[in-house]
Amino acid sequence: MTFDVLTIFPKMFDSPLAESLLKKALDRDLLRVRVWNLRDFTTDKHRMTDDYPYGGGAGMVMKAEPVIRAVEAVKRESPEAKTILLTPQGERFHQGMARALSEHGHWILICGRYEGLDERVCLSVVDRELSIGDYVLSGGELPALVVIDAVSRHLPGFLGCEQSVEEDSFSNGLLKYPQYTRPPVFQELAVPEILLSGNHAQIERWRKRESLRRTFLRRPDLLERARLSEEDLSFLREVRSQEGLESQS
Repeated sequence: MTFDVLTIFPKMFDSPLAESLLKKALDRDLLRVRVWNLRDFTTDKHRMTDDYPYGGGAGMVMKAEPVIRAVEAVKRESPEAKTILLTPQGERFHQGMARALSEHGHWILICGRYEGLDERVCLSVVDRELSIGDYVLSGGELPALVVIDAVSRHLPGFLGCEQSVEEDSFSNGLLKYPQYTRPPVFQELAVPEILLSGNHAQIERWRKRESLRRTFLRRPDLLERARLSEEDLSFLREVRSQEGLESQS
């Protein structure tokens, strides 16, 4: 898996890529991340990557030429690479998309800045536009790191336990169940007895129900798309009933 990142702030990637699982994946050649400085693709002596917007308005707009030249430079070496622009106007990034992106081996990530990019970048070299949420950041560098991390988790060998990615929140359309570890009691808060029982079937049932309960309480919108059994639906009816009684008390 290769990511080519196009940015005017390449040093923002130094620390995140030098720690934890991403560093291990890079060291083991499971992952390759190359960071390109867009200023290297300018032609003026000041290495300008932005200019005033036509039609007026606040702020600056990133110029098309450096970005398109950078994409073309990557594609000359790797024609199969596809291009993603990180922008608040893009598709909402989610777990299923991360899994799908992991099936393609080479992505170019364009990190926007200022008031955005010249639209001709989107029209000529961008395959997809992605947003990591309904808010605005100072640039696309942090979203690019989010995409790299989320996609890389689906690569074989990236995680120490392959089952971990299957049990992540959103992998089955639901939020993850509560987790506990030692000690069994801390500050008068005890681990649920079922988790200490050794009965794996009952533990799995408890986890599924707590996952459903947590999703209902925190992200009920996810339930509209989740694949639910009749038992799941019956349990959710119980939760709804309990919440209704509690809200009236």
